[in-house]
Amino acid sequence: MSRILTLSEAVAFRQSVHDAGGALVLTNGHFDLLHVGHLDYLEKARALGDALLVAVNGDASTTRLKGAGRPLVPAHERARLLAALAPVSGVLIFEADTAIAVVETLRPDIYVKGGDYAPVPGADAKPLPERAPVEAYGGRVVLIDYLPGHSTSELIRRVRALPE
Repeated sequence: MSRILTLSEAVAFRQSVHDAGGALVLTNGHFDLLHVGHLDYLEKARALGDALLVAVNGDASTTRLKGAGRPLVPAHERARLLAALAPVSGVLIFEADTAIAVVETLRPDIYVKGGDYAPVPGADAKPLPERAPVEAYGGRVVLIDYLPGHSTSELIRRVRALPE
C-alpha cells in the first residue's frame, strides 16, 4: 500500500487500525520546508496512538493561507517527504482551508495541532476550527508545543538574511 492515500483509502486505513484495537491520530498542516521541528512534532503526535495520518494542505490552500510565493514545495512533494518519515503511517492531501471535512470523515481518536492554537475556545491564541467537530463525536484534541527556534517562518527569515 502506498503511504500517500486518497480520502477513501484513509477511511479504510482508519477502519483497519480500529479493527486491530488501535487508536488513530490525525494532524494536518502545510509542512512547507520540512525541518527538525516538524519531525519532533510528528514523533510526539505518533506517540499518542497506534497510527498517524497527516493531512497536507494543497497548493491553492497554502497560497491562500500563507500568501504569495507559498508553498515553496508542491503538495505532492511535501506528501512524499512526510510519507517517508518513520512516525507517519500515511499522508493525504486536502484542498480546503481547514481540515474540518477530513476530521468529520476520518473521525480520528486523537486530533493533534501545534501549541500556537487555543487550548480551549476563547483562549488567547488562534482558534482551532476542528475542535468542535472532534469533540462532537467524542474524539480528543491534543496540542503539542513546538520545538523552540524551529519553524518554517524562522527558516525562511534565516535564508533571506544570507549574503548573496
